[in-house]
Amino acid sequence: MRRVRYDSRGGPLFMEEVPVPAPGPGELLVRCEAVGLTLPVVRKVTEAAEPVPLGGEVAGEVVGVGAGVTGFRSGDRVTGLCFGHGYADFALLHEAMASPVPHGASAVDAVALVRSGLVALGALEASRPVPGEAVLVTGAAGGVGHLAVQLARVRGAGRVVGAVSAAAKADFVRALGADDAVVYTDDGWGAPVDCVLDGVGGDLLTPAIAALAPGGRLVAYSSGGGTVQAYDLLVGARSVIGFQMARIARETPERYERWRRELWRLFEEGALRPVVHAEFPLEDAAAAHEVITARGNLGKVVLRP
Repeated sequence: MRRVRYDSRGGPLFMEEVPVPAPGPGELLVRCEAVGLTLPVVRKVTEAAEPVPLGGEVAGEVVGVGAGVTGFRSGDRVTGLCFGHGYADFALLHEAMASPVPHGASAVDAVALVRSGLVALGALEASRPVPGEAVLVTGAAGGVGHLAVQLARVRGAGRVVGAVSAAAKADFVRALGADDAVVYTDDGWGAPVDCVLDGVGGDLLTPAIAALAPGGRLVAYSSGGGTVQAYDLLVGARSVIGFQMARIARETPERYERWRRELWRLFEEGALRPVVHAEFPLEDAAAAHEVITARGNLGKVVLRP
């Protein structure tokens, strides 16, 4: 089978031929039809000290199951997060991280909706939103952010603001249901908000916290790191909450499943619309990474093996 990897920090990415892996205990072997790229994986290519497997959100058909798997069988269509090599013709998924794809939904729909949607919905819930409150989403045009904007609206936010890296993305964010859009470099981000869902981190944490009203909550789900000054939290009794999807899947699978069902229900009702910025052949993975690195995407970037 074909697989994309790299040998040294910063790349380049290259294609290689390797044997199809065998599923171990609790694993599914999936023939990949679509692979959703994530910012954390793209960042690892340039930031990780040693090369790591290029994982990500995969969707396709189960073609083999390992010992102990009870919820899936060969022929099922699934999607989930692959922690090993996901940029490939075949990938291994742990059963706990796999979700069924409903009849009639495509593999591209699945990788654009499920994992990114779970992060968006989980981060929103972690903010403890109250109907009518104002919510600001950073990275609002990205794979997770563009779903978070829609979910905030569906869940009853009184005002939704999308924060983006360039003014050219503002119309896209408004079309998703945001009342307003701000650019990171703007001098102030408008009226204070009750919740910030932050998928960017780094230097953006300071203005994101400054955007909070007294008693406001920021949920950090980014791999971008960053430093928070305690004094900025003390002023106005603001708080920062960390959110990690893997912990939810591992420790509270019933909540993971409930969120997954809600995402597909909203999708089928037309209330949640995942947007795919572009689809790239597997061999063009480097070009797909460049789109994300340049922050040029409006929605999800997908590889097609």
